Amino acid sequence: MIESHPLRCIVKDLNFNRLPDTTFEQFTFDLLHQMRFVNIDWRKGSGGKSSPADRGRDIVAYQDRVDVDNSHHSEKWFVDCKHYKRGVPPTELQNLLSWAEAERPDVALFVVSNFLSNGSKDYLENYRRNNRPPFKIKYWEKPQLERLVKTHLIRKYELADIPMRSVKEILRAEEEFFDRIWYDRKLVLQANIREGKEKESPPDIKKGMLSAMKELEAKYGGRAALCKYYKNDFEWGMMNGKLSALRWVLGDEWDMLDT
Repeated sequence: MIESHPLRCIVKDLNFNRLPDTTFEQFTFDLLHQMRFVNIDWRKGSGGKSSPADRGRDIVAYQDRVDVDNSHHSEKWFVDCKHYKRGVPPTELQNLLSWAEAERPDVALFVVSNFLSNGSKDYLENYRRNNRPPFKIKYWEKPQLERLVKTHLIRKYELADIPMRSVKEILRAEEEFFDRIWYDRKLVLQANIREGKEKESPPDIKKGMLSAMKELEAKYGGRAALCKYYKNDFEWGMMNGKLSALRWVLGDEWDMLDT
């Protein structure tokens, strides 16, 4: 049977140290997009390797919120990316907080590739208590990023050495989708023959088809088991799409669905 490959269970320790500073900002931009933030503005300011004059935040983004009474509003987030191999010191937090005090976003977020120092966490707690800022202060450290990021971004930024499926696994999955789709097409053919939409096959071909169908029923545990992966047209389309993708990986052209 087709088995899932729990990549997120395998990948538990992402290495953001592989990324240059600007690439970590780009990763954060993509992460916010993945999380359905809107109007995301990466304030890079140049085509170079650094982000000069970003006025305390690397990214400005908006999050659509729905209250319990179903009213909608948009929150403005200032995001500052801190790409440090060691703990981020308190002095590196002041710029974002100063601009947030001046421009009043809803949230000031620090995205940290590793961790804030303990001194920085104490600094933020004291800042909240003593200044009572009109905005929320959040920080996402490495553990939060590992929970939030999805596999396609891990692959895109090469944050971990994710194991690829073996050719043997791919061939086994391709064979199973082939079997299931072929079987269903023969069920449709039989229905069309009964309804007079298609002609009966020659006896020798019909005999071979029925024999092959019985072999598949024995292999997968009966007709119901063969058809369990689809209950409607959408799921049937997904079946065919998966077969096409598997064949593309194995060297065929896209949309090669011959059975």
